Amino acid sequence: MTGKCRFDFQDTQVFVVGGTSGINLGIALAFAAAGARVAVASRSQDKVAAALAQLRAISPREHLGVSFDVRDKDAVANGFSVVAEAFGWLDVLISGAAGNFPAAAASLSENGFKSVMDIDLLGSFQVLKQAYPLMRRPGSNIIQISAPQAAIAMPGQVHVCAAKAGVDMLTRTLAMEWGNEGIRINSLVPGPIAGTEGFERLAPGEALQRRVAASVPMQRNGSVTDIASAALFLASEAADYITGAVLPVDGGWSLGGASMAMAELGQMAARQDSGEHR
Repeated sequence: MTGKCRFDFQDTQVFVVGGTSGINLGIALAFAAAGARVAVASRSQDKVAAALAQLRAISPREHLGVSFDVRDKDAVANGFSVVAEAFGWLDVLISGAAGNFPAAAASLSENGFKSVMDIDLLGSFQVLKQAYPLMRRPGSNIIQISAPQAAIAMPGQVHVCAAKAGVDMLTRTLAMEWGNEGIRINSLVPGPIAGTEGFERLAPGEALQRRVAASVPMQRNGSVTDIASAALFLASEAADYITGAVLPVDGGWSLGGASMAMAELGQMAARQDSGEHR
């Protein structure tokens, strides 16, 4: 995925946490295609290696891959040390680590709830805190990848709704705290994005995905390229006065269709849920 818009990031160093699959990989590839030097991280070393191969196929820059679990404070610190040693500084951070599974609240264990909170919210905080020393100057950008569940209640998603709402407030609060140092921080909120693991999990099968598309004012599900293009814009000089924003990239889905579609999908997931999630 290279993005629909033309941006020049030749002198830019980008770190995409969670950047080895789906939306986040699409963003990493788009920055590489725009000339950036890109680092990616995820828990799986195999996925890191595969993502690096794709990055190097796009551009000859010295891209970098590290492996860590965002829930592990020391591992996150070590991963950022590797990036800092190789890059020296960061211009753009994409914080995209996420966890999700459908589960009715009544059968969701404390462990299952905590796991998503630890990945999405605590993990985001730990990533942003480690990035801060590498980004303390005007022109640096942080983009968090949020989710519609941050603002739209969905049955079977109580853990994700709580975690992503926290992620968006993290964005707004740090935009206030770090703005005077020149750091901009915004959230992107993808709508239904075709071909991603999260969408396949919440809307399994072509028939359901067509029903979701029909609930979008623009009458289509989004693409990874749609999100990558928005990330390139937010990181560019064209967005220099935008910070603390929570930007839906969803074809208007959050204007009304999302509430109905997500409620229906969530109820289906809750009915299918059996046993306690750990």
